Amino acid sequence: MFYIPTRLKRQYIKVKRFRISSKRIRDRWKSKYPYYKKEERGWQRSKPPEDTELDYTVLLVGDMGHPSLNGKDPVLNMISQQIAKFNDKMAVVFLGDNIYPRGLPDPEHRLRDISEARIKAQLDIFAAYTGKVYFLSGNHDWNKGRKDGYEYLKRQEAYIEEYLNRGNVYLPDNGCPGPVCLDLTDDVVLIIINTQWWVQRGLKPIGPYFKCEAKSEEHFFQLLDEAIAKNSHRKIVVAAHHPLYSNALHGGNFSMKHHIFPLTAAHKKLYIPLPVAGSLYPLYRGIFGAHEDMSHPLYRRMRSGLLKVFKKYKNIIYAAGHDHNLQYFHANHNHFIVSGSGSKVSYVHKGGKASFTHAHKGIFQINYYTNGEVWMKVLEPTALDKPPIIMFRKKLL
Repeated sequence: MFYIPTRLKRQYIKVKRFRISSKRIRDRWKSKYPYYKKEERGWQRSKPPEDTELDYTVLLVGDMGHPSLNGKDPVLNMISQQIAKFNDKMAVVFLGDNIYPRGLPDPEHRLRDISEARIKAQLDIFAAYTGKVYFLSGNHDWNKGRKDGYEYLKRQEAYIEEYLNRGNVYLPDNGCPGPVCLDLTDDVVLIIINTQWWVQRGLKPIGPYFKCEAKSEEHFFQLLDEAIAKNSHRKIVVAAHHPLYSNALHGGNFSMKHHIFPLTAAHKKLYIPLPVAGSLYPLYRGIFGAHEDMSHPLYRRMRSGLLKVFKKYKNIIYAAGHDHNLQYFHANHNHFIVSGSGSKVSYVHKGGKASFTHAHKGIFQINYYTNGEVWMKVLEPTALDKPPIIMFRKKLL
């Protein structure tokens, strides 16, 4: 008898159980319409008390790296509206993938001009803003996770901080894993972590040489646990790029289009039919995974460690981007947000563990009230001169 590793056994079982049924692979373009879990379908009737005052707001913006450059980008204009409304009583957090397709190349690169234009379009909306703004990195900011990605990350960090001239706003510093704790108010703390560090190929900064507090993977989880425990009496938002729950592509959920036209996952216009053979691509992504997928071993190790820490606590808000849609999950007494449709939109499966999903451009807004309540909103843009639509609202605390 020979030994078969446990991981291979699990993968074999997943392949054996996999069925390409019509229910699994049919093209659910109903994801273009919002999905609400049964108990959330009366959400419109739930509103904050009229007699309570709004104390602070956090905007969660993901994957904003491909905005329109004509001054009419719907999401940037929506953010500008919120800036004018709340200003210094608000923090705006960009959840990574700030520049498509490959982050910020060197000045001689053919993509440098368009990359600069895309990040400037985002930065310019903060010219008169007196509140707080933070950027963190995603896989595209590390040159799509390639081995030279650290150079791209450092270049983008320096560019954004110099352009904004607001101090240390690109976090964690130097591409370190984090965590970084920021006091937004006396009652609200933002913890930023670098999840791309876990799945990045090539150089990954760690330890004193790179001025990173975390000395190892285990030490990172220890630091995160300590940071949450220290602030457990406060309201905590953990900001990252990679989601821990997702009904979309990085979570292994594909539509019939991806089975028949698998190349559209690389480019939306590559409608080259590859039936049967095309199903191998979703199968691979769902079971083995690319570095950016939940099924990849490095991603699974990161996810397992984070969830192990979060399960000790209640009412943590974990916000991420990565998948180009809007999703909300309530699991293990905590709240998990996917706000990844700042500039792109892709398929999201309805149902499962999700309370809400929608394949539409938009952002999440967290409102903190003076009576201690915390409310979440999903904002989606309409016409440029009109206020956004509230597509979902829920009391979190």
